[in-house]
Amino acid sequence: MRTPFRSRRTVLTGGAAALVLTLAISPTAGADTDHASRQGGSLVLVGGGLKDDNTQVYGEIIERAGGSRARIGVITASSVPARQDPYADDPDRCSNSECNGAYYSALFKRHGAADAQWIPIDLDHIANADSDAVVRQVNSMSGFFFGGGDQSRYLTTLLNGTAHTDSKVLAAIRSKLAAGGVVAGSSAGAQIAAGADMVTGGESYEGLRDGSSPGYFEDATRLGYEPKGGFGFLRSGLIDTHTGAYGREGRVMRLAADTGHDRVYALEENTALLVEHPGGPRERVRVLGPRGVAVFDLRRARAHEGPKAAGGGTGSKGGTWSLSGVRYDYLTDGDRYDPRLRLTLPASGKRPLAPRSATPVPANTDVFYSVANPAGVPYSFLTTARALAATRAQRTAEATTHEDGPRFTVTFAKAPGFSAWSGDGTTPQTLTGLSIRVAGR
Repeated sequence: MRTPFRSRRTVLTGGAAALVLTLAISPTAGADTDHASRQGGSLVLVGGGLKDDNTQVYGEIIERAGGSRARIGVITASSVPARQDPYADDPDRCSNSECNGAYYSALFKRHGAADAQWIPIDLDHIANADSDAVVRQVNSMSGFFFGGGDQSRYLTTLLNGTAHTDSKVLAAIRSKLAAGGVVAGSSAGAQIAAGADMVTGGESYEGLRDGSSPGYFEDATRLGYEPKGGFGFLRSGLIDTHTGAYGREGRVMRLAADTGHDRVYALEENTALLVEHPGGPRERVRVLGPRGVAVFDLRRARAHEGPKAAGGGTGSKGGTWSLSGVRYDYLTDGDRYDPRLRLTLPASGKRPLAPRSATPVPANTDVFYSVANPAGVPYSFLTTARALAATRAQRTAEATTHEDGPRFTVTFAKAPGFSAWSGDGTTPQTLTGLSIRVAGR
């Protein structure tokens, strides 16, 4: 595929929409959502960067949609419409809702779906979201895939904007999910599955320093969120995407602490979070793909902030904010997670890892892969966590932010019950029960 959503500074799920918008809560918005989210079906949520040849993830979506009989509805309303794309007439360079829909439709057919069709909804065709003909098209599908882009466009096109109520098309998709269907998405298409306080943009350092604010912001570094959330398909935790690739661990901890959420699913690229029976008592999670999904558990976390200064968000502009008691689990391919018990179950074939290395954990002076650091390295947070798991020489390790006004220090600690699991006997893959503290100095 052309890669229209790969720039770190684009809107996607971490940039900012060219619009400042704070939406009011609708008292009737959640009733149908809550009913549907408690029932059957499954979600396949990808952290962005889904590669064309990821047969594992595409295959899972297709299998859950009926295998060789699967009919996939492709929704790309988070992309710009064709009239806003200067390359709309160039099939090799175009990046708009229609050409991206055609691309994904062809890709699903290539991976074995019986049919895949673009659902013709975008900013230029908002009325189609309430078209009976398009609803009939949706009802003929057995699975759905939401593409990446800017999730605010999904709110505009499918949730009636500030009204935050289901369009007819979204209501039909919600019914399909409740009846056992599959809904998948990548990047913004995964983010829009979130419930309340869906992240809208921001960088880790600025988020830790300034706190979060409701809305969409032109400043791509400012940590923003939509209080009413997205479609509400997954409510057992906040969702973030491109996590390690963009160093977003800091922003998700800050947003969760600010908004009172006690769990975050932080998705990595080209890897899926499979959620069965979302919202119900049998909700279960499994990871599929070459990277992983981090689960941040804030049940026992405690935040502290110094005096506020003018211009900040919900937190302290002075940077004395700190957070302790966060539990960090990192799940890789085949691992399962029980949201009710908050229990990670490593995949069969993985064994507990007894650390043998006496090598100290390497220094890390850019733990959140700052955009201000040309020499920064992605997956920096995870690298330190795994290095600590691999060594018997240390019980704790510290890493810092690249920025120093103030500088934040992240302390990783092997808490009681910590364990690392490996498939090859030497390399930490799955981590459970690592304790995280973030403190500004």
